[in-house]
Amino acid sequence: MKIISYNLNGIRSAEGKGLIQWLQDANPDVFCVQETKAQPEQIGLLPYQELGYGTCLIHSAQKKGYSGVALFSKKAPDHYTIGMGNDFFDAEGRVIRADFGDISVVCVYIPSGTTGDVRQQLKMEFLDLFTDYLQQLRIERPNLVICGDYNICRQPIDINHPERHAKSSGFLPEERAWFDKFVNLGYVDTFRLFNQEPEQYSWWSYMANAREKNLGWRIDYHIVTDALKPRVTSASILQEARHSDHCPVEVKVENY
Repeated sequence: MKIISYNLNGIRSAEGKGLIQWLQDANPDVFCVQETKAQPEQIGLLPYQELGYGTCLIHSAQKKGYSGVALFSKKAPDHYTIGMGNDFFDAEGRVIRADFGDISVVCVYIPSGTTGDVRQQLKMEFLDLFTDYLQQLRIERPNLVICGDYNICRQPIDINHPERHAKSSGFLPEERAWFDKFVNLGYVDTFRLFNQEPEQYSWWSYMANAREKNLGWRIDYHIVTDALKPRVTSASILQEARHSDHCPVEVKVENY
């Protein structure tokens, strides 16, 4: 099973930059997107259906032009859920779960804290609630793939010039402490199973030619539960894709 996750920073904008042709060539079994910035009626499903994505799950924010996640799959899931059971964050369109055989794919868009202290506090609250959600889910569904935009660089290797970002949301000590605690609960950063190199980023600011200079952050992940780790066969960052300020990330897992 090939799973690609991509923060599109607006699905309609990305489509205008050639997303559909790229998706046809990439050909994932499951395509998870974050930051759709669109209501369901604003997302044209026909181009995806023509590529074989018969299932199109959309979870938009109540606020128009904001947040939103979607999951497209070639095989119909055995079961799916929208949201994580929290009214406030579910209204922001942040979580979709879909089950395929014994594997559950969770598409998540973790809040950003860059707009100030209130949103940073909400981000930390989301992280705790999301951890509890996953810990409950894995009792019933131990093989989880949690893909999406985490809005956190996990380690200094995951950000350009870490010394410059110690006070930046996305690299704050408390955010990195959460990530360490999370991993220690039995979750695996799949990319680092295969690649220990620095300067492997998935997001670049639109400012100051950051992408051309590769002054980026790795904030997009496929995290799996320990139970699924032996079935992960590859994980990569697809930096050549340019439909957003992010690029897609990919993981392949054996699906029995």
